Amino acid sequence: MQSLTEEIQSFSRTRLRKQCTRVTSLSGRRIIETWKGSTITVVEDPAPPEKTLGYVPDTSWDLQVGIIKPYLLLGSQDAAHDFGTLRKHKVSHILNVAFGVENVFPDLFIYKTVSIQDHPNADLLLHIQDCCDFIQKAHSEKGVVLVHCNAGVSRAPAVVIGYLMSCDGQSFDSALSIVKSARPASSPNPGFLDQLRRFKMPTMNGSKH
Repeated sequence: MQSLTEEIQSFSRTRLRKQCTRVTSLSGRRIIETWKGSTITVVEDPAPPEKTLGYVPDTSWDLQVGIIKPYLLLGSQDAAHDFGTLRKHKVSHILNVAFGVENVFPDLFIYKTVSIQDHPNADLLLHIQDCCDFIQKAHSEKGVVLVHCNAGVSRAPAVVIGYLMSCDGQSFDSALSIVKSARPASSPNPGFLDQLRRFKMPTMNGSKH
């Protein structure tokens, strides 16, 4: 009988197709994040995307910030890299859950980087407690946290949903609704959604006393 790890590895090798994500930093550095199963490779992207078949890439910045709670914000790397946006929202802490996206103001904000791969087979729940601890610590210090990934569509919204379930006592459906209302672009990948649906919320402090 195979162990759970062996079954997952077998599934990854036989059923998952190779996928990649292109990431652009504020400095213009472009990287390609490629994964297949549990293996990930990061290389420099030698050239910007070209116009093909009438498709024109959207190069405008996404500075829309979703306000989840007064101390908890959700956005993309563009918002995290725009000082004016950070100042406008009184951000003091930044939780970066992307892969290969730099923290550009290390002397001005308190950062935490938790690199999460954006594909259905990634173990999102493995990182939830670490992210929750950072958000809770910032809240206790009367700070404001911006949670971001690359596009602010999958990883960051999934982490915020996990936080709302783990630390705010929300159900999956309620947490998802809150996140989508605050940032309509939110759309965690199917694997993340499945993990969150199955997520057993920890007992809230004092609930059994």
